[in-house]
Amino acid sequence: MAEPLRIALAGLGTVGAGVIRLVEANAALIARRAGRPLQITAVSARDRNKDRGVDLSRYAWVDDMVILGERDDVDVVVELVGGSDGPALALARTTFEAGKSLVTANKAMIAHHGLELAAKAEAAKVGLKFEAAVAGGIPVIKGLREGAAANEIERVYGILNGTCNFILSTMEDTGRDFGDVLAEAQAKGYAEADPAFDIEGTDAAHKLSILAAISFGSQVDFGSVDTAGITRLRAADIAQADALGYVIRLIGMADTETVDGTNRLFQRVQPHLVPFDHPLAHVDGATNAVVAEGNFSGRLLFQGAGAGDGPTASAVVADLIDLARGEIGAPFSVPVAELEAMPRAETGHRLGRSYIRFMVADRPGVLAEITAALRDAGVSIESLIQKGRAGDAGAVMVSMVTHEGPESAVTEAIRLLDGSDSLTEPPLVMHLLGN
Repeated sequence: MAEPLRIALAGLGTVGAGVIRLVEANAALIARRAGRPLQITAVSARDRNKDRGVDLSRYAWVDDMVILGERDDVDVVVELVGGSDGPALALARTTFEAGKSLVTANKAMIAHHGLELAAKAEAAKVGLKFEAAVAGGIPVIKGLREGAAANEIERVYGILNGTCNFILSTMEDTGRDFGDVLAEAQAKGYAEADPAFDIEGTDAAHKLSILAAISFGSQVDFGSVDTAGITRLRAADIAQADALGYVIRLIGMADTETVDGTNRLFQRVQPHLVPFDHPLAHVDGATNAVVAEGNFSGRLLFQGAGAGDGPTASAVVADLIDLARGEIGAPFSVPVAELEAMPRAETGHRLGRSYIRFMVADRPGVLAEITAALRDAGVSIESLIQKGRAGDAGAVMVSMVTHEGPESAVTEAIRLLDGSDSLTEPPLVMHLLGN
């Protein structure tokens, strides 16, 4: 058998410890499939004395993780530190400068610096692998980059954050409100003490920008992702959606369009109403799911655990097996020089149906004011429900679903109502996911 692939591991949290356990537990199987053993030679983390439940005595400890790639006994570095900048980025740069490959689960770093790092990897003729950065143990990057390589991907979308999906599906099952379920998610370890990255949609936006680049051959453009989280959702919205035949899920969606000969990139993360008969409606708990629509393959669904030590470690080690086989490839499917810089797509002309929720003062004339604004903006109402008081002093919930129309019309209706003293808070708009 060939010489081992020698690995340096930076970051020994739950995923890093999971990688060690997986490499040790399945060593013989991995060696057969990779054609050579995987051998961890050096590790690094912030706290040398922390008990991580794995034996680190057989590995060299390196205090300065940034220099791991410079060691003579290392062929590939695994970065599990996290963060878009700081030590993780410095480690990635020094690894490529030393002519070594890098495997990472760091979606923030790839979303912000993926083009730079891919260019460095290509120049050094080494690998940059990041399967674990999107959807945990689901092989969606490999599926898009390899399994669907012959297809033109027309749209990619899905449930990309397990924390949000746990919260939404629990609200759906129990009728409880957002704040209460968020506290449960934190207690169970599904949400961080500071959950902003998850519940505000940033984590999903990082992942979506990576998927879009691979799907469409575009440059990674996290900055153009239109992002909204789930913090404004109420139990009443969940119940309303259910009565209409929908569940609410945080959906990341990307596609492209050509305007005057220029390809433009649409990227959005936002809560959507998903019809009961859509595959994503049945994705519950902390599960992730990604749908890719190819022009020959049709709809492809990738579903599974989106986080956790086992699934994420599985994705990391799968990348290591590829490198052990000598499979490098372009990180974003095509060489960096061929990735297209696509301007951000305008959204006003996009056609669809919307759910609009208003919290309004409980007094006569309010509903007439709202419907007049919708009429003047050219929004046609399909259904309208006015609930009783929802617990806010003097406030009533009015929700409606629009007929299909341009998004610009809904935007204009909201603008016409801006500043109205009839509204006790800004309206909430969610799009309906088509089949």
